[in-house]
Amino acid sequence: MAIRFLHTRIRVSDMERSIDWYCRSCGYRVFKRNDKSPAGNQIVHLELPGNAAMLELCYSPDFDVKFPEDLMHTCIGVDDIVEYCGKLEADGFDIWPSDWKTKFTSGGMKMAFITDPDGYEVEILENK
Repeated sequence: MAIRFLHTRIRVSDMERSIDWYCRSCGYRVFKRNDKSPAGNQIVHLELPGNAAMLELCYSPDFDVKFPEDLMHTCIGVDDIVEYCGKLEADGFDIWPSDWKTKFTSGGMKMAFITDPDGYEVEILENK
């Protein structure tokens, strides 16, 4: 019996804003969209080219998106983290730690974060 990891769901407070944010910042694209699930939610599956697992965005107008800080995060790998973070910063995204440029030149693990409009963190790691 084969078992595969298919997707992770996060609740969002504004579907269009979240789709735009994840597509612009992380390179996702919309795989499929369902404006009315059996439970009445809007569901959008986002994919990263070459990846099997997806990110599922879920929106319901009667659901208040609140969660404890640092509850969970997603993570993406990039080939050149300095180039990637530089592009994000040039496009107006806040990268933390704020001294990422200095940290990346001093050796060690290269790791940064961006935060989506609802407060979910996206970790950025350099592919090895």
